[in-house]
Order: sequence, then structure tokens, then C-alpha cells
Amino acid sequence: MQPPPAGADRRSTHSTDEPMSELVQRASQQLTELVRGELRLAQAEMKEKGKRYGKGGGLFGGAGVVGFLMLQALVATAIAALAVPLPVWAAALIVTAVLGVIAAVMAMSGKKQVDQAAPPTPEQTVESVKADVAEIKESAQR
Repeated sequence: MQPPPAGADRRSTHSTDEPMSELVQRASQQLTELVRGELRLAQAEMKEKGKRYGKGGGLFGGAGVVGFLMLQALVATAIAALAVPLPVWAAALIVTAVLGVIAAVMAMSGKKQVDQAAPPTPEQTVESVKADVAEIKESAQR
């Protein structure tokens, strides 16, 4: 008895000799499972990081409140120190004027920074995406 000619029967007893459609289907299924697994991992990781960011943000907020109270106490101390040689109202007026000047300088600096940042779009990224789209269109026409 002669063996069958090469390529006559593509199916054999080996499990690796499956039809191409089954291989593609299995690869697609495995890829889908892989992507879903990676998404679950990313979701769990981001949930953990979100908890840490929340705790950190709460601590920063608490520090801000305590810092604000500290500044109020410092202002009261400055007024009390100036009230020794001056009337209390004059000391409070001087401290208020100094704080007003500081606030005005900070507001002008902040406005300057905001003006320099305008417009609020990522211009370099937009240009890069436009260039990518043009490149894809050009290569699709070839």
C-alpha cells in the first residue's frame, strides 16, 4: 500500500493541522480574551491609583485648610505687633493694604500666565494628528 501523495489530504491526526478558518477564529478569540484581560487589569490598577489619589487629595485639602488658618493667625499676629506703637485700627489697615497689594500682584501674574496659555487646545498634537491623517490619505491613494 502506498502513502497518499503529498498535499492530497491536509487533515491528519495532528491537532496542529486544523483548517485555516478555525485557526483564525481561535486567534481572534484568544486576542479578544487577551484584550479583555488587559482591560480588567488596567481597570483594577486605575481603581487602586484612584483611591490613592483621593486620599492624597484629601490630605492636601486638609493641609490647605490648616495652612489658611495659619495665615489668618499670622495676620492677626502682625496686626497685634503693629498695634503696640499704633492704634489697632491703623495696624489693621496697614496689614490689609499690604495683603491687597500682594493679591493684586498675584492676580496680574496669574492673568499673564493664563493669557500665555490660551487657547486651551493642544496645538502641537492637533497639528501632528492632521499630518498623520494627510499621510494616511496619501498612502491610501497610492
